[in-house]
Amino acid sequence: MELEYDLLVVSAADAGHDDPLFQAGTAAFEAGDTAAQAAALKSHASAVLGYVSDRFSVSSQGAACRPTQVGDATIGEREGVPYADLLLDWTCPEPVDEHVVRSGLFPDGEGYVKGTKTIVTYEIDGRSGSAALDSANPSFSTAQAWYQRFGEFFLLGAEHLLTGIDHILFLLALIAGSRRLREIVLAATSFTLAHSVTFMLAALGLVEVPGVIVEPIIALSIAVVAGWHLWGIWRRGEHAADLETAGRGHFSLDRAGWIRLGVVFCFGLVHGLGFAGALGIDEAWSWTLLWSLLVFNVGIEVVQLTIIAVVFPLLFVLRRRAPKAGLWATGAVSAGVSIMGLIWFVQRISGS
Repeated sequence: MELEYDLLVVSAADAGHDDPLFQAGTAAFEAGDTAAQAAALKSHASAVLGYVSDRFSVSSQGAACRPTQVGDATIGEREGVPYADLLLDWTCPEPVDEHVVRSGLFPDGEGYVKGTKTIVTYEIDGRSGSAALDSANPSFSTAQAWYQRFGEFFLLGAEHLLTGIDHILFLLALIAGSRRLREIVLAATSFTLAHSVTFMLAALGLVEVPGVIVEPIIALSIAVVAGWHLWGIWRRGEHAADLETAGRGHFSLDRAGWIRLGVVFCFGLVHGLGFAGALGIDEAWSWTLLWSLLVFNVGIEVVQLTIIAVVFPLLFVLRRRAPKAGLWATGAVSAGVSIMGLIWFVQRISGS
């Protein structure tokens, strides 16, 4: 199990009324001393195991399996954040074909974090798969159908985009700056292909880029794509929505359209790393995990296409019936998105 270190220390100390764990663990965290962090968990192993085993369980035929910690906890790192790595061995009453896994780790009621999701990958008795657990779906059975497993990851992907304001703003910037339907379709496709590639590579552990690099670039990408449209308005005024020259080829894009498409593709590569980092998966290659990640990505794309299908036609009608109002509307959206992106960029660079 990989659990965020500082959150584990606070939650386990609070649940076990173990103030020495809180004092030692917090001091080690603030000092960035991994050896001291591991020592704190080792000294208070019973409190840590008690917290985890009370909230993460495996059962067979309704009977609880008994967890035993194997070795001492070690400290790893993900996105610059220390994680406690615990190896637990569950002993079940008797061999069965089905196990039920339940997670209630870091619930909202503790007041430290909200909306915790636990990603589980498993290989038990010839069955393998992945599952996403949260307060709404706290458990799963290893005997569940494949479509149930994939359905969980589809909803997880859809929810991730809907709750990821930075990715939504990037999409709105793309919509506002698109002059034709083909432009937004090509831009969205380019973005999808790019972030799908890096998302899969990062989630499968084949590519690793620190979050301190990825997150500021994501914020900057929002500002750049939104600012691109503002620059077009400043340079061409009421003709900002016109094609500069007749586009050639099947896609009929002008020079500005092709450049914008390339920029979107490059930023899409970075956004894919952000999706993988937010999901928190960094596992070795497996077909089961690959399919789960693909379904997660499909959930993202369905929401993305839905937003485009709703917003772009409204913008298109406004531009046709009231060109000046459409220009002002897209300009206002782009200005707001660009400012927000710059604010996030400064915050993420400064670490605030």
